[in-house]
Amino acid sequence: MKKVAVIMGSDSDFKVVQKAVLKLKEFNVPYEVRVISAHRTPDEAAEFSKNAKDNGFGVIIAAAGMAAHLGGVLAAHTTLPIIGIPIKSAAFDGMDALLATVMMPPGVPVATVGVDGAANAAILAVQMLAVGDDSLNEKLEAMKKSMAEGVRKKDEDIKRKAMEL
Repeated sequence: MKKVAVIMGSDSDFKVVQKAVLKLKEFNVPYEVRVISAHRTPDEAAEFSKNAKDNGFGVIIAAAGMAAHLGGVLAAHTTLPIIGIPIKSAAFDGMDALLATVMMPPGVPVATVGVDGAANAAILAVQMLAVGDDSLNEKLEAMKKSMAEGVRKKDEDIKRKAMEL
């Protein structure tokens, strides 16, 4: 099975990124977590991305706040899918990171989840890997079924509570 790289621009992003790691563990998807900065270690970012496919990765998740160029820098050097996680910052509430991550030029796509959406980034990575892996697809189907059952239970609970008013 291909690995997922989980790259963050700063170790301070780990409090958000750990949700992606936990979700990948839930699906038993192998992963590696790194801190690589698009601005402070640009050579390492390019080198990692250029070699990611040969190193067994199938998807790269890139989490960054503020200017958030990490996803784009990684995408510029690989054909692997990149999933950007814009990280919320104090100055602009994550809007700066969201726009910097989602607004990519033609030919350099970065799939982008919501601000601090690490769990969804991991699920999207699993979905990408599941295209060629039936066992992963079965796990995703089970997750969807479980979510639907949870909503149905909440629906019954709320209907009962409303009747008790």
